[in-house]
Amino acid sequence: MLSIGLLSTSYILAQEISVADAVRFSVEDIQGSARYRGMSGAFGALGGDMSAVNVNPAGSAIFNNSHASLSLGVFGKDNIVSYFNGTTTGSNSDTDLNQLGAAFVFRNTNTNSPWKKFSLSIAYDRTNNFDDSWRANGVNPNTSIASYFVGYANGQPLDNISALPGESISEAYSEIGSIFGFGNQQAFLGFEGFIIDPNNDENNTYSSNISGGNYNQRYSYASRGYNGKLAFNAATSYDDKLYFGLNLNSHFIDFERSTFLNETNNNDQSSVSSVGFENNLLTTGSGFSFQLGGIAKLSEEFRVGLAYNSPTWYRISDETSQYFESTRIENGDSFNTVVNPNVINIYEEYKFKTPSKLTGSLAYIFGRSGLISFDYSIKDYSNAQFRPDSDAVFGTLNSDINDLLDSSQSYKLGGEYRYKQVSFRGGYRFEGSPYKDDSFYGDLYGYSLGLGYNFGSLSLDLAYSHAERDINRQLYSVGLTNAATIQNTFDDVILTLAFSI
Repeated sequence: MLSIGLLSTSYILAQEISVADAVRFSVEDIQGSARYRGMSGAFGALGGDMSAVNVNPAGSAIFNNSHASLSLGVFGKDNIVSYFNGTTTGSNSDTDLNQLGAAFVFRNTNTNSPWKKFSLSIAYDRTNNFDDSWRANGVNPNTSIASYFVGYANGQPLDNISALPGESISEAYSEIGSIFGFGNQQAFLGFEGFIIDPNNDENNTYSSNISGGNYNQRYSYASRGYNGKLAFNAATSYDDKLYFGLNLNSHFIDFERSTFLNETNNNDQSSVSSVGFENNLLTTGSGFSFQLGGIAKLSEEFRVGLAYNSPTWYRISDETSQYFESTRIENGDSFNTVVNPNVINIYEEYKFKTPSKLTGSLAYIFGRSGLISFDYSIKDYSNAQFRPDSDAVFGTLNSDINDLLDSSQSYKLGGEYRYKQVSFRGGYRFEGSPYKDDSFYGDLYGYSLGLGYNFGSLSLDLAYSHAERDINRQLYSVGLTNAATIQNTFDDVILTLAFSI
């Protein structure tokens, strides 16, 4: 840190939050145990698995004995990225302990009571993996990154987006953010980087120093982090036919993102030939939710389940930092300008409420030889909400969420066949897009395979799952709003050790 100078902090009035952020923190993909994953998560009417407790909290009462499991997964992601005339490919993977839990079963010593047993459990599951990296390359024939800075600058007096006499870049950037907010900081970077200039006497409208033509753009994206959920569960069995459960959940967000845009051009009358623009974000948060669930054993073979997931109420904090550089030509000479504020912007904590979810489930048990299970879920993403809604920025954003997002339906089908100590599993899942226009964030299709071996009080399970989803990732929310089309492919392998306690 000393080598790059003193890194200061700035408390900012408002940040750039988008509908995509609401989707990111609302979508859940429980990676779960190998048995759970091998059947594509269709466990709502089954229970008897630690990850099933996160689908239907009544599932822990299915255990006949106390039970524990832990899972280690290798999670891979491949990206094919198209941006104008360019196509790039990339892949990344990580290994993580994604599931850990234990259930303790207590039998009622009063044999005349219909309440046969009671269970307490605690289960951790990673509900989303944010590790990702990709690069978009292409020649943009229409829009330069300069339009981003012009968009934020127009309407602002020059004094509100430039350094005062004697002010350093760090001091000016920090003060502008504290007084005027995020948008003025962006205009400041563009002005101090010689990308924009005022074009009227009032100094409140601006033009770009990058002339029209083709723009060679290279956009790099890298992120890491996760969503995690720790469930504290209680469940009971009535006459071994009805099962009821409650989860009290603690949620965690840890998300880091870094993007860098490099743009070059050789357009006539363009005084700026090259731009580099970096943005870094750190988001942390914690939240609370609850779940209610029930399973009914209609016969020895047939079961039904119903579970309600409440909204998750988050408290979230953001920190950002930026870096900008440009190369311009003046009188035949080349000049490089670096605008590096060395400032971390710290934003006021805000609240976010995810939508609730309802899941209905069916399962048919073929004695000891196997089973088939089906889950159907519905989740209305338009009910996501940033708070306080009285805040003008959040009010506008919530209106956009209501306009752009919609109800999403998901289907999960799984089956298991047992031969002596060996279990063979398979599954299919479909998750609908949360957007009304699914070209922004497409439907997900996936399948899974699994294998397990029961040693008696200990079992070892292995699962492989594959899924695909296409998304259009908009580079910026202002000016350069072109999107990169990304074909995502997910391939996961999970190994679980489970044992009776």
